[in-house]
Amino acid sequence: MNELLKDLAWRGIIYQQTDEVGILDTLNKESISLYCGVDPTADSMHIGHLLPFLTLRRFQLSGHRPIVLVGGATGLIGDPSGKKEERKLQTLETVQYNVSCLQKQLERIFDFEGSNGAIMVNNYDWAGSMDIVTFLRDFGKHVGINYMLAKDTIATRLDTGISFTEFTYTILQAMDFFHLYENHECRMQIGGSDQWGNITTGLELIRKMQPEGAKAYGLTIPLVTKADGTKFGKTESGAIWLDPEKTSPYEFYQFWINTADADVVKYLKFFTFLPQAEIEELAKAVMDEPHLRKAQKTLAEEMTRMIHGQESLDQAIKISAALFSGDVKNLTAVEIKQGFKDVPSYTATGEEIALVDLLVDAKISPSKRQAREDITNGAVTINGERITDTAYVLTISNRIEEQFTIIRRGKKKYTLIKYS
Repeated sequence: MNELLKDLAWRGIIYQQTDEVGILDTLNKESISLYCGVDPTADSMHIGHLLPFLTLRRFQLSGHRPIVLVGGATGLIGDPSGKKEERKLQTLETVQYNVSCLQKQLERIFDFEGSNGAIMVNNYDWAGSMDIVTFLRDFGKHVGINYMLAKDTIATRLDTGISFTEFTYTILQAMDFFHLYENHECRMQIGGSDQWGNITTGLELIRKMQPEGAKAYGLTIPLVTKADGTKFGKTESGAIWLDPEKTSPYEFYQFWINTADADVVKYLKFFTFLPQAEIEELAKAVMDEPHLRKAQKTLAEEMTRMIHGQESLDQAIKISAALFSGDVKNLTAVEIKQGFKDVPSYTATGEEIALVDLLVDAKISPSKRQAREDITNGAVTINGERITDTAYVLTISNRIEEQFTIIRRGKKKYTLIKYS
């Protein structure tokens, strides 16, 4: 068996193949060009987008050429896959901006140099200027209505309604496969399991519009699920974005390090490029030493380094260690903004503030009597330093980079003090 396909199978990444024998035979004989695409529905991808592109990267590491497509044209239409109602159409300016943002994120994953350097494409370049008559005559003529109605993505929308715009989406994506086959010798499309209908429509176009015997293939990847049944990539605060302004590197790191034991080995297989032997060692550690969380730490480090770089990983580890130990005085203001993004905060005024008054005003302690008791009992720290003097007064010297003071009451209750 082909070593790449063997590795993908071991990782559980292969869901469906349009021609298993043909794919194996082709990959054993030659290096190919293949593509994966994403629509710019937002100005950032989230981790739910990662697995198909990381799979495409695995093909590149095995000597094949990846074509990375960001759908400037299809993003103007909207994929009906998985949707119960019509998408709200975005402006051309918004979509073009989103395209540029997603391309920058994808550039972090792929190597664009060398004999099999990745190619970045935007389907607006060939579909955006096409007139309606050309679309209907050259492409619409080759895709039957009954064929399209049989697609799950369309059939599931017939009861709730689907516009002609979204009805034609599968043809637009099929045009991408045809265009890349014709202009870049692209032999395969990979995507999530929800893209099976769009991929096979592309193969139908190639079969009808190319000379007899043209060979092209499709491969889909399983939906990523969590063992407890909740949706992967979602937290209480929302999606885990690749954009550090939407999800900070610290939050990104924390998402992965909090992975359940039941999921962590699967995620190591799916998302990291660690070899099989190392993942099996980590799987053993999950069984034998779950309290050490070696697998989770490795997963968090690998993913944060890949998406945000070593510097951001080091910063995330530093913030995590400071929050765990309570020794926060060496954090920078930037690190505090990341690590204390979701903790309660209070904006104080004045250069000097009595600690007892601040504890009450910031709702850290319910009363001055309780505040004094908390201080006397050693339950209050300022920037990691325990304070036991009930007459203590905070000054500018208690501010980290003149912006923040971190007060902790007890072991876990942090409050971020800001200054107006």
